[in-house]
Amino acid sequence: MDEHTSHRRPFEDKIPEDVRQHARAAREEMRESVKAFLPPEFWEHTKKARKEMLLAWRSMIDTALERMDKKDEQI
Repeated sequence: MDEHTSHRRPFEDKIPEDVRQHARAAREEMRESVKAFLPPEFWEHTKKARKEMLLAWRSMIDTALERMDKKDEQI
């Protein structure tokens, strides 16, 4: 598979470009309307919660790496 076909979307050649552009614009408008509908505090909380989740994953990965290192030292 060459690099140009590996990232193609399944229906890219079946849906006209102007339709895809319209769909992208509609999706962006929808995102903006939802963003305007919810208060800024919601988005700030969402951002902080996402960061906390990433920090939790980092902690889990760090712990797993430390355990692997300890097992390697025992060998």
